[in-house]
Amino acid sequence: MNKVFLGKTGIKISEIGFGVLPMGASQMDLSIEEGSELIKYALSRGISFFDTAEYYDTYKYMKPGFDAYFPDAAQKPYDLPVISSKCLSGSYKEMKNAVNDALSQLGRDMIDIFLLHEVYSPEDFISRSGAWEYLKEAKKQGVIRAMGISTHHQDVCSYVAGVKECDVVFPLINKDGLGIRNGLGPGSAKDMSAAINKCHANGKGVFAMKVFGGGNLTAEYRECLDYVSSIEGVDAMVIGFTKKEEIDRAAEYAEGTLAEDYVPDMRNKKMFISQDDCIGCLSCKNRCPNNAVYINKNGLCDIDHSVCLTCGYCAPVCPVRALIMIDHT
Repeated sequence: MNKVFLGKTGIKISEIGFGVLPMGASQMDLSIEEGSELIKYALSRGISFFDTAEYYDTYKYMKPGFDAYFPDAAQKPYDLPVISSKCLSGSYKEMKNAVNDALSQLGRDMIDIFLLHEVYSPEDFISRSGAWEYLKEAKKQGVIRAMGISTHHQDVCSYVAGVKECDVVFPLINKDGLGIRNGLGPGSAKDMSAAINKCHANGKGVFAMKVFGGGNLTAEYRECLDYVSSIEGVDAMVIGFTKKEEIDRAAEYAEGTLAEDYVPDMRNKKMFISQDDCIGCLSCKNRCPNNAVYINKNGLCDIDHSVCLTCGYCAPVCPVRALIMIDHT
């Protein structure tokens, strides 16, 4: 698989990155053995870029997977996989703790990329100045190589294009604009693409998330990947994997060997509401044509799979993209 430079950071990454979130407890809850084997397999297919976050609790899969693939303790740093992690905190102390925790759990003396996680407005970015200040210091000390933000908001993506210290941006983008926000309202794929172009023009590295709209667009597999990879300024796409076959298809796409008529098997795909993201606004419940969404004991939305039609009508109305589609085999 080809490797590309991430903006002007000097960091080289595979065109397809591995989003480690889906294998964790909030979704598939794979065993350590299953998860680390997937990490190892991805490395064997040429994927060298891995995205995670403090609250995902997925470092436990990554270290054993990396160690199994790179048994030589003297492995040169440029041979090792590139890691991006994130922290939701806004304070200096908590960001420092998050970086140190990542270093400890991953057995590294440097994390390639560290981000402010889910920045939802320019004001939110400014309010997290303590965490940002620590990232600047960590970069100066060589503890991290690059710093930046992840966001689902096109206004934030546009804003950080002008922030000098921001090296990389991790925005949500897909062909139908699922999950993209602008201020308090919905955003669009067109406007997020324009914001990404702006980041690129200012030298930022960009890697994209949710290219399949949380799994809701997976049936349009090639169209989704073609759309995002064609956006000027997108250096790489991060995809969540929970099976070796998924890694194979993404690697084949990157290598240009994916069958032109490839269509994913959607028979075992089911809608899922992330309990970490749901805010109980009832938008999905009100939109569901088959009354498959209910309120659980925690006051959050959940899905009754015995009546769910897997139509996906609920996903576009969720303001926090908590609706995803995953394989339940």
